[in-house]
Amino acid sequence: MSEASIRLALLPGFMLDDTLWDDLIPLLPGSWHVQPVALPRGRTVNEIAAGVASRLSEPTVVLGFSMGGYVARALAVSHPQLVEALVLVATSARETPQDAAPLNGASPAVFKGLSRKAVQRSLGPTHAEDGALIDRVRAMSVRLGPEEYAWQSAVDRVGTPLRGIRCPTMVVAAGQDQLRSIEESEELVREIPGAVLKVMEGSGHLVPLEDPGALADMLTHWVRTMDQSAPVPFSHMTRR
Repeated sequence: MSEASIRLALLPGFMLDDTLWDDLIPLLPGSWHVQPVALPRGRTVNEIAAGVASRLSEPTVVLGFSMGGYVARALAVSHPQLVEALVLVATSARETPQDAAPLNGASPAVFKGLSRKAVQRSLGPTHAEDGALIDRVRAMSVRLGPEEYAWQSAVDRVGTPLRGIRCPTMVVAAGQDQLRSIEESEELVREIPGAVLKVMEGSGHLVPLEDPGALADMLTHWVRTMDQSAPVPFSHMTRR
C-alpha cells in the first residue's frame, strides 16, 4: 500500500464527537488522508454502516472506536469494497452496550452531559482524576445533546457476522479498560479470520485521549507492514 494513497476513516464511540481525534491526527503521517466520520443516524449498526458507506468514496482503512467498532465491523461485511483494512479499538462482539453510560436516573429530556462518575469509569487509573480530560469528554456529550444520547442508547447492535470480515484486521485492547475486557478483544480475534491483537497495557477505555502517541505508533506501523507479512495467529498475539 503506497504511503500517499492511504485513506483513514475514524469512527467515534458513544457520545463522542470529532474532537476525540484531536490529539491522534497530528501524530499520524502527514501524507495520509484522514477523515473523521460522525456516526449517522440509524436504528441498527447496519443502518449506520450504510450511512458511513455513503461518505466514503475510495477503499479506506477504517478505525472504529468502542461503539464505532460495531459500525466498522458491519461496514466491512456489508461494503467490503470500501474497507481496505479494519482497526477495532476498545470494542467488543458482545451485544450489550456497556459503553452507553447511565444517566443516574435522569431522562434525556433533562440531559446535561455524561456525569463525572461515568466519564471516570471510562478512564484508566492514571487519568481518572484528570479534571481537564474529564471536562473535555463531558463537553463532547453536551455538544451532541439529549437527542443524540437517546438515539445512540437505543441503537440495535445485534447481527454482525464476524466471520464475514475478509480484510486485514487489528484489534486494539486497553489493559486498564473497565468497560471492555481483554477477553472481549480475544473473542473478536478468534472469530475474525487472520485478525491480530495488540494490548495497550497502561490505557483505560478512552484510548485516543489517554494514549494517542502509542495508538498512532501502533496504527502507523501496522498499516505500513500489513501487506508485507502473513496474519499472526491468535496463539501468537503480541502484547504491548
